[in-house]
Amino acid sequence: MSPADTPALNRSREVPASTQSGYVMLLVSLALVSAAAWMFFDTLAADGEPAGLMLLGSLLTGIIGLFILTGFYMINPNEAAAIQLFGAYKGTDRNEGLRWVLPWLGKTKIAVRANNVISQTIKVNDARGNPIEMAAQVVWRVTDTAQALFDVDDYREFVTAQIEAAVRSIGSRYPYDDIEHHEITLRGNHDEVSAELRIALIERLSVAGITVDECGLTHLAYAPEIAGAMLRRQQAEAVIAARKKLVEGAVTMVEMALTQLSEKNVVELDDERRATMVSNLMVVLCGERETQPVVNAGSLY
Repeated sequence: MSPADTPALNRSREVPASTQSGYVMLLVSLALVSAAAWMFFDTLAADGEPAGLMLLGSLLTGIIGLFILTGFYMINPNEAAAIQLFGAYKGTDRNEGLRWVLPWLGKTKIAVRANNVISQTIKVNDARGNPIEMAAQVVWRVTDTAQALFDVDDYREFVTAQIEAAVRSIGSRYPYDDIEHHEITLRGNHDEVSAELRIALIERLSVAGITVDECGLTHLAYAPEIAGAMLRRQQAEAVIAARKKLVEGAVTMVEMALTQLSEKNVVELDDERRATMVSNLMVVLCGERETQPVVNAGSLY
């Protein structure tokens, strides 16, 4: 079962957290501490029971002011903080700057900026069974902090493992190369393969609240044990393809030459002489070396 088939009931969902601006609470804390200090020094000049009550009030006010200071935390740009109460998820704060929550609430920070990963080179068998080496570059980011923190053990390791699995799946689905260009290949259809790899990664990483902005293959080659043989095969296929094009062009040129000679009555040729001329023209047009002309000083026959 793929990650996309995981029941939705088991997934966490990010919700906004109920937090306060840290600057407002900082003013409140300073005001309470200042009030506690004023009440404390004011009791020094007072005598009797009222002075004792003011001293107790100043201590309580000071403790509350200092207690508020323990609830402050900072959120940098492209960062979020998941708020928890004794292990229960209470929401995510994405507001930048100085923030404040009740001191007994836990805070787990997570980066939501883009991450660039280049996977390790892995060996895969392509659609024709040839061992090849592949590596991919992926740009990903966290979109749901609750899923990234609570639905997988370690979301960064999860990304690395899913990239390798997706690369193996794509590599085994297509052949490395096709000299005749009759099918999609890893080497000849980079954009199509990259788009399919991105779709596969988005589906695999959705369980962790992660999306993929961009991806592509950074390394693609035959495995060392068959690289030499496949290189010779590619060279032979390239030579055959070039020869095929050359022969097709030569046949067209010979046909055109014979047609124009007949239409303009330049020379009349019987079947034997026509075959000889075709043979000579094919040798001239298809030969790799320059031909040496033979001058006939006599008659054609």
